[in-house]
Amino acid sequence: MKLTQHLAGTDKTILSFEVLPPTKGRSIESLYATLDPFMEFKPSYVNVTYHRAEQIYKKRHDGTFERVEIRKRPGTVGICAAIMNKYQVEAIPHLICGGFSKEETENALIDLHYLGIRNVLALRGDAAANEKFFVPHPHGHNYSEELVKQIITLNNGQYMEEDILDGVKTDFCIGVAGYPEKHFEAPNLQTDIANLKRKIDIGADYITTQMFFNNKHYYDYVARCKETGINQPIIPGLKPLSGKKQLTVIPRVFNVEIPVELYTEIMKCKTDADVELVGTEWLLEQCRDLLRNGAPVLHFYTLSKPHIIYNVLKKLF
Repeated sequence: MKLTQHLAGTDKTILSFEVLPPTKGRSIESLYATLDPFMEFKPSYVNVTYHRAEQIYKKRHDGTFERVEIRKRPGTVGICAAIMNKYQVEAIPHLICGGFSKEETENALIDLHYLGIRNVLALRGDAAANEKFFVPHPHGHNYSEELVKQIITLNNGQYMEEDILDGVKTDFCIGVAGYPEKHFEAPNLQTDIANLKRKIDIGADYITTQMFFNNKHYYDYVARCKETGINQPIIPGLKPLSGKKQLTVIPRVFNVEIPVELYTEIMKCKTDADVELVGTEWLLEQCRDLLRNGAPVLHFYTLSKPHIIYNVLKKLF
């Protein structure tokens, strides 16, 4: 079922989670161990991140180095199929521009269509670890807007090989990213929302936001999007804080604000266990406020401390 159908079929806030594929060599059981407890709360879908390959240098026997490409977290498409089979819950794979050609993207979409996966989240993705700025694949996309166009084209039955006539039409529900505090590369929020509007006008169906710790940023963002003519669902992304290091790492990496009140309370903590208690209460209050104000989804980034999110949900429901 499409995410938009889930939302249209209820007047209640639904739940979703985002997970990482296990690193190469690890069992999928590690991912199930994260998801199993959450099934108690009957989530409507699970997002699965996609990771570009990394280039590293390996030393040869003769002392010289060769550049090799490795993918540390493969398996997103297979993991989505496994989640849907095991839990009977929709799985939404991330699709990214970085490191992928248009042909590879088309083939991935075909695989997803065969597996009955009807939702995707279209993202540009981050720059490679060894690059200061994002560099697209030579035969890939520069921006997520172009990726959305490719998915829409396939939904219309048009394939890259021009001799494919009467191609099967796919039927993907397309999500894109939103940034309540603006994308770090955007000169201002107005420009960032204008970029988002183009993706919506092309045919994107919903928006999932970057994490935020001040709900006012989310509400202001929704209002500004509506003023621009964006009426698609805007899903709030939520993450708990669990350690003092995050006070500097998260703003630097994700370009989001840590509210003064939250920062002050965490700085009083003596241990990470104390920080977890503060982070739990802050996330709990964020969720209660979002529920009161009719957020369409509570979407949790479970990438580090899933037990905190579980504890919050136990108090909410």
